[in-house]
Amino acid sequence: MHNHYLLFLLTVVASPATDASEGGDELPEDEHVPGEERQMSEITGLFVEKPESTVATKGKNVTFVARVDSSNLLRKPAMKWLKGKWLDLSSKAGKHLQFKETYDRNTKIYTYEMSIIKVVEADAGGYRCEVTSKDKCDSCTFEVTVEGMSAGLAWRHPASTGDADEDAGELDFSVLLKKREVKQEEPKEEVDVWAILSAAKPCDYEKIAFEYGITDLRGMLKRLKKMRKVEIKKSEAFLRKLEDLYSVDKGKRIVMSVEVADPDTQVKWLKNGTEIKPSAKYVFESVGNVRKLTINKCTLADDAAYECVVGEEKCFTEIFVREPPITITKLLDDVHVVVGERVEFEVEVSEEGANVIWTKDGEELTRESGGYRFKKDGKKHMLIINEATKDDIGMFAVFTNGGHSQAELEVEDMRCLQSIADLTVKATEQAMFKCEVSDEKVTGTWFKDGVEVKADNRIKMTHVGRIHKLTIDDVKPGDAGDYTFVPDGYALSLSAKLNFLDPPKIHLDTTGSMVNKNTIIVVAGNKLRLDVEITGDPAPTVCWKKGDTEITNAEGRVRVDNRKTLSSFVIEGAERSDEGKYFITVTNPAGEDKAEIFVKIVDVPDPPENVKCTGVGEDTATIIWEPPKFDGGAPVKGYLMERKKKGSSRWTKLNFDVYESTTYEAKKMIEGVLYEMRVFAVNGIGISQPSANSKPFMPIAPTSEPTHLTVEDVTDSTCELKWRPPERIGAGGIDGYIIEYCKEGGTEWVQANEAPVEKNTYKVRGLPVGEKMLFRVMAINIAGRSPPTTLQQAVTIREIMERPKIRLPRQLRTKYIKKVGEKVNLVIPFQGKPRPVVTWTKDGEPLDPKAVNFRTSDVDTILFIRSAERAHSGKYVLSVQIENMEDKVTVEIQIVEKPGPPLSVMVTDVWGFNAALEWKPPKDNGNCEISGYTIQKADKKTKEWFTVYEHNRRPSCTVSDLVMGNDYSFRVFSENICGLSEEAGLSKNTAAIAKTGLRYNPVHYKEMEMNRSPKFTTPLVDRCVIAGYSAAISCAVRGFPKPKIIWMKNKIIISEDPKFLMQNNQGVLTLNIRKPSLFDGGMYSCKAINDLGEDVVECKLEVRGTGQHFPQCRSVSRTAN
Repeated sequence: MHNHYLLFLLTVVASPATDASEGGDELPEDEHVPGEERQMSEITGLFVEKPESTVATKGKNVTFVARVDSSNLLRKPAMKWLKGKWLDLSSKAGKHLQFKETYDRNTKIYTYEMSIIKVVEADAGGYRCEVTSKDKCDSCTFEVTVEGMSAGLAWRHPASTGDADEDAGELDFSVLLKKREVKQEEPKEEVDVWAILSAAKPCDYEKIAFEYGITDLRGMLKRLKKMRKVEIKKSEAFLRKLEDLYSVDKGKRIVMSVEVADPDTQVKWLKNGTEIKPSAKYVFESVGNVRKLTINKCTLADDAAYECVVGEEKCFTEIFVREPPITITKLLDDVHVVVGERVEFEVEVSEEGANVIWTKDGEELTRESGGYRFKKDGKKHMLIINEATKDDIGMFAVFTNGGHSQAELEVEDMRCLQSIADLTVKATEQAMFKCEVSDEKVTGTWFKDGVEVKADNRIKMTHVGRIHKLTIDDVKPGDAGDYTFVPDGYALSLSAKLNFLDPPKIHLDTTGSMVNKNTIIVVAGNKLRLDVEITGDPAPTVCWKKGDTEITNAEGRVRVDNRKTLSSFVIEGAERSDEGKYFITVTNPAGEDKAEIFVKIVDVPDPPENVKCTGVGEDTATIIWEPPKFDGGAPVKGYLMERKKKGSSRWTKLNFDVYESTTYEAKKMIEGVLYEMRVFAVNGIGISQPSANSKPFMPIAPTSEPTHLTVEDVTDSTCELKWRPPERIGAGGIDGYIIEYCKEGGTEWVQANEAPVEKNTYKVRGLPVGEKMLFRVMAINIAGRSPPTTLQQAVTIREIMERPKIRLPRQLRTKYIKKVGEKVNLVIPFQGKPRPVVTWTKDGEPLDPKAVNFRTSDVDTILFIRSAERAHSGKYVLSVQIENMEDKVTVEIQIVEKPGPPLSVMVTDVWGFNAALEWKPPKDNGNCEISGYTIQKADKKTKEWFTVYEHNRRPSCTVSDLVMGNDYSFRVFSENICGLSEEAGLSKNTAAIAKTGLRYNPVHYKEMEMNRSPKFTTPLVDRCVIAGYSAAISCAVRGFPKPKIIWMKNKIIISEDPKFLMQNNQGVLTLNIRKPSLFDGGMYSCKAINDLGEDVVECKLEVRGTGQHFPQCRSVSRTAN
């Protein structure tokens, strides 16, 4: 495997003097470098203004400007600024590199600016800017030279004066290292590199380029290609061979293709001499004469030599896999330690498994370098020094092929064993700062806020061995600040902070809107702002809660505004839901304080509920309602009432003084007019919204009593009453009637019906047998009950005997006829009291419930047959009996159907143009009389039937007007009330009407032999089709018996593949191919087979891509017997 990483490092020391421009002219525009895939985007002149090369002064700012015309672009262009070949400068944007983009709507020009702030020596090198927009792209290069660059930063080959190479300046590690003396190189003997490359194999190009410092591989390959333009011997197997070289980025896909002379030939693909097998990674394609090898997701393992073998001939190529640049995503940090401590430098790169180089003061570090350890963890790379010494002081750097980072290591002799810690104390407490250093002899000085601390009665400083202490007794607020211990003679300082604590306190103002100590009353809709003063040091944290829910909103209707010493609780537009207990808690490290506040929201009450009318008079109405569910936080003082006519929008006040009760009698209303009422509740805050309107009510008086009360019927337990409406009904109408009864001589009336009866008749049930009862009826409406109307005499509860009588309907007094399958439903009313016993019999036998159903009520009986059959025919007897009294009727039912055919139809005589027919009646007459017969004739030539007679009563007839020379057959249908019989009786003989003097002698001929072997009358034709468009090939065949058809592709039978549809229409055979692809091309054949032989035709189908040119295809048919 070729070491691409070393190739990138080679660009630092390689001479650009070997640029391909020295080799001669550039290649023609229509050629491309072998191994380089053509760009899919169109290279166009998008730049209106390009950045130009410049000489920058170290420490100064420099700006580059590029302008792009977007008038012909469909979308906004994308701009990239790059340094060298791969380094995208957008990832380096910050204080040093700044980018700016503007757009002019009038000219449709984008302006891009790149500014380098305070140019340094590392900014020297080659730069490139690229602009892309969908399928268009453009790029340009420019160079930056920094004045005052040291000799160590200069290019080793200053002879290069052309455009900067893509890698120029990017990987020049000498710029990043400390300045060293430049050694004078001895002059080397000039060598003709191009002569060596011309004689070398392609696989050795990279090695020679590395040896002689050639960095522009693309230019080198261009020049070699022009140098090798010699006449090549024409290959017999290949029309087009592999390119000399292919290059691909790691992880991308590459396609290699050759064109062979024979489209049916097979090729082999080899990698480093080993045959490649098809797989998901290696995909083989064969389209016409073109053979392709596709390699998916290329890795470094695919960087190898490849061969394509056809028979004895071969063609070679080589694939170079390019690795993307490795960038540093996390830079090194400076480290400051003391002698003996562990040092760890860590850097993070863009990809796992990348190689990096560590250096110290410009010298590369390896595993053989003493005291250094290297570690990898995914994308992280670490340099570890277990015990630092003074010799380790210096500048450490890490390099990748896409960037670098450096950091400084400082090592000191003394170290701090224990640093001082921050202290937080309360008033009058003691504060003590303590630290420990490694040297017992080291002295030091204590500072407070940068001012040296002096010892006094409260402040004491001690030094015992390696421990230094600062003690402050009786701490006061003024002692708070930053304290620092500085060892004498060392650039080291230890700092800590002293915090003074003052417990928090809530100062709650209980005056103003507070009705008692901690209760605030707020009228709904008003604003509440409660300012609470807070004290404490450090400034306490304030928390407001309603119940268990914390209030954190700084904006909105309910919010908290916190300032240094004041916390404000605000409610905008107070609502009922805001009522409740609120808690304020203030905390700081010195303690905590709490306070509880109850906010009470008062409002007008809710409207009263369930307003309704409970009674009406001629001009009055009684109204009741329920108090409101919520009194608004203040007691309800009373109510205000209003009324209006239904349909009107004008309300009339009924009282102006507050009415305290929940029952009110409205007066002075008009009888017969519908009214509605509503009520308002009143408390100390105001008047509520109106209640919902009551249901409409009407002031009316009850009706007069019903009239003409009579007894309609009496049984052992019931009494049916009948009456007429009242003479005076009034505006309220009648809602119904109430019926009551009581025993004769009694005073207790019992209501017979639970709900009012709308009809003027009612049957009272559950009465005692033999008792004498009185009855009365009252009308009822919204005004109440009317005066009752009562029977003048008591009624004895006992049923009256009535003789049974059957009222037979008129249609049942004669024979009742129905067809088979029809429904029979006979309703026969009867009368008699008490309820008679009803029985049905058929032909003297009880009815079979499986065949015939009947149902009986108090006044009628129903005989029901769901589907009539002939067996249901007969005489049905209905008997109605009460004790020894009985009434009977007989109903005769006849079920009929169509008759059977006549029997023994015969032609008895033929004379002239006449024929005599006779037959016997049908065996089955359909359970009714035969009403006639229908006779039809047919001659043997046409065999069409024509009716001769209809409704013929007799079992014989004479058929006249027959045609001479014809032979006639006859058929007869029998007929009854259901219609003609389903079948006819055919005559057993025929009537031949003979011709005189004429006779026909038929000619005998030999029948044609129809059997033959298959033969294609129209062959298949070669076709060229476009991929993706459905196609069809057709041919025609004849043969008997009908041949079996088989379609084949490349001699393989096409099975039930949904892509192919095979059709056979009267010998025309069609094969439809749905949206063919390049793989569907080949030889198609159609074979026809039967018992007498077979035949085959074939054609060639060529499928081409949409962008290919179509020469005219020859229509050639290939037939094989």
